[in-house]
Amino acid sequence: MAQPLTLVLNVPETTGDEDLEPSPYEESEVHDSFHRLIQEQSLLVAEEGLELLPLAPDRGYQTLPRPEGAPTHSTATLRILASMPSRTIGRSRGAIISEYYNRTVKLRRRSSRPLLGNMVRCARPSLRLYDLELDHTILEEDEKRSLLVKELQGLSVAQRDHMVRNMPLSLGEKRWLRENSWSPKGKRRGQQDRGGAFSCSSRLRYSCILALHSLGLVLVSGLYAARPWRYALKQIGGQFGSSVLSYFIFLKTLLAFNVLMLLPLLGFLVGVQAAFPPDPPDPVPTCSGLELLTGRGCFTHTVMYYGYYSNSTLSQSCDSSRDSGRCSPGSGSLPYNMPLAYLFTVGAAFFITCITLVYSMSHSFGESYRVGSTKGIHALTVFCSWDYKVTQKRASRVQQDSICTQLKELLAVWQLQKHPRSACGQLWQAAMLALGGLLCLGTTVGCAAAVFTFSEVMMQRGQGVELLALPLVVSALNLGASYLFCGLATLERHDSPVLEVYMAICRSLILKTAVLGVLCYHWLGRRVATLQDGCWENFVGQELYRFLVVDFIFTLLDSLFGELVWRLISEKKLKRRQKPEFDIARNVLDLIYGQTLTWLGVLFSPLLPAVQILRLLFLFYVKKASLMANCQAPRRPWLASHMSTVFLTLLCFPSFLGAAVFLCYAVWQVKPSSTCGPFRTLNTMYEAGTVWVRRLEHAGSRGSWLPWLHHLLVENTFFLFLVSALLLAVIYLNIQVVKGQRKVICLLKEQIRNEGEDKIFLINKLHSVYEGEQNRPEEATTSSAQFVDGGDSHHDPAGRDLDTALE
Repeated sequence: MAQPLTLVLNVPETTGDEDLEPSPYEESEVHDSFHRLIQEQSLLVAEEGLELLPLAPDRGYQTLPRPEGAPTHSTATLRILASMPSRTIGRSRGAIISEYYNRTVKLRRRSSRPLLGNMVRCARPSLRLYDLELDHTILEEDEKRSLLVKELQGLSVAQRDHMVRNMPLSLGEKRWLRENSWSPKGKRRGQQDRGGAFSCSSRLRYSCILALHSLGLVLVSGLYAARPWRYALKQIGGQFGSSVLSYFIFLKTLLAFNVLMLLPLLGFLVGVQAAFPPDPPDPVPTCSGLELLTGRGCFTHTVMYYGYYSNSTLSQSCDSSRDSGRCSPGSGSLPYNMPLAYLFTVGAAFFITCITLVYSMSHSFGESYRVGSTKGIHALTVFCSWDYKVTQKRASRVQQDSICTQLKELLAVWQLQKHPRSACGQLWQAAMLALGGLLCLGTTVGCAAAVFTFSEVMMQRGQGVELLALPLVVSALNLGASYLFCGLATLERHDSPVLEVYMAICRSLILKTAVLGVLCYHWLGRRVATLQDGCWENFVGQELYRFLVVDFIFTLLDSLFGELVWRLISEKKLKRRQKPEFDIARNVLDLIYGQTLTWLGVLFSPLLPAVQILRLLFLFYVKKASLMANCQAPRRPWLASHMSTVFLTLLCFPSFLGAAVFLCYAVWQVKPSSTCGPFRTLNTMYEAGTVWVRRLEHAGSRGSWLPWLHHLLVENTFFLFLVSALLLAVIYLNIQVVKGQRKVICLLKEQIRNEGEDKIFLINKLHSVYEGEQNRPEEATTSSAQFVDGGDSHHDPAGRDLDTALE
């Protein structure tokens, strides 16, 4: 039998008190020592033959348990296989503990500890565990573990936690080491060695620290539990697949965008104006409850709308000059130019949103398109998907459903690639696509014409509840057309469910874009001309608020009648257990439509993102409850790997870009109202920056660089073109980098496949050389005996052939 392999611990003696945190340099040394240990173990395994069993008494090759029909390899082949890195790369827990024991000895605090250079050696068991003395190895490993615990008890708290955390052991081993190193006996001994018990002040300090730490953990846990997607996203992904999950992930992304936009508006506009409120109107309007739908009444003279904000420089002594509507520039402390703050805050909020949106889109593009194909992912999903840290039954059930749904999606994609459509089927699908495209184009033109005509009619009579007529008509047309487009996509019978969803999204997006274009012309073209004597900015803000509220009501009605009532009719009347599917295209377009309304109205209603946040939160819970109760998983599972990227792209280019163009036109071209708002005395909103620059130029040389900066960054169009070109260049470069990564991944996969074939070829070649030598009875017996007895391989013909094959 082969002798057990020993592992020698070379522990140098340390001097001095080393109570410092381990540095990254020490960490790299430990990892290098691990690497050297693995290489030494690999060489010794190849030399000693730990992976081999004793030879059979009457045969020249090894008898290993193997399945029927598997090739029988010779001893020389097995010896070469045992020395491969893949067979010797792993190490036992004993070797890991021994290595970390060496390190803890180097970091021990007391230099009076005895030198541990002559310790009991630890054996590395074979990877196959063939014919080894396991009991002796386990005893040595336990002894080494106990010594490691003693050394850990001599370290400081920070060093002990850092050491245990970085050990490449299982969680159970780490927990055992931590509990034993923190035993009450060891703690009492450490306190006695350090000079007795803690003082009262130390106990009070530690109690306060622990209380604050516990309070912080409770607050973090509370914030984590308050998130609406804490457990719901895993549950939705497990039961309904990645396609439905992409809708809720997109909703969460929109929620983050609105929070990011609302923060600067609250800090620099709403909060400042609320601290310096203007005089209330006379008479003060009363609230009747209808304002929640119309946005008028008592909401008009609040921080909700544009007309409430002042056009003066706010300061603490501004109360005496309220009658004049303007404060003297130097009559108080903390002057705040509200027109300039209004313009730059809205612009900064849009710029931050643009940067975040572009970054999210590029990041999502890289995550979804980095892996070029799904080849080999089936086996990876089967064998590597389970998370062994899951201990609760509920979480285990969710993970089982998630893995099952993922396998269904992967198999659906694989079956779709195996069964292409025939030529006749392709012609029929092309004809249906052409017919559906013409029908969608006619529907879009008809809806846009209907909205334009109805908006012209409502300009003549629009007071009170009648103001809700235009939002009701637009929402009804959008909902009806969305159902029509989804039905057309179903009748076209696309091969891929992904293509069916994309077609429905594109058609609905064209419709909503046309309708919003007509409405923008109605607001900035027709309404500005008719309401020039009034406050047309307030009207546009209220109109966008009404559109947002009515669209939310239609979404709730769609969830109620389109899903709940249909499920009840199907179960009670039709006696079917078939539930409706979750319409991803229509629901996603509703989210994009609502977000576009928010971006269009943020200039005229700074608190409109707050309304959108409440709408999204409520919509999340409503859609989740309706999905769990009234919907079923898609009948044709499909993998939505690129869906989030497509949603963000649609949100960026048609939605955000259109809203930015709308607001830029309102700032640069449209004359503000002369009776309300921070720009009431200016020809355009953009002139607020120009007036401020002129004041700085007349003030003196202290702020001379600010006009130069304003002229360079704002008035000069070259900077805007430069920023746009840089953003487009970043997007293009990111796309090219991802494409290059996909090509490299494909090449690496092909290289791995070729290396596997090379290994198979090499093993077969070695085996064929050995079998050729076995055909020579006398020479084969002599060569086998010489190989087993450790004879000189240079005089062995089989050894020469083996060397030739290896070369």
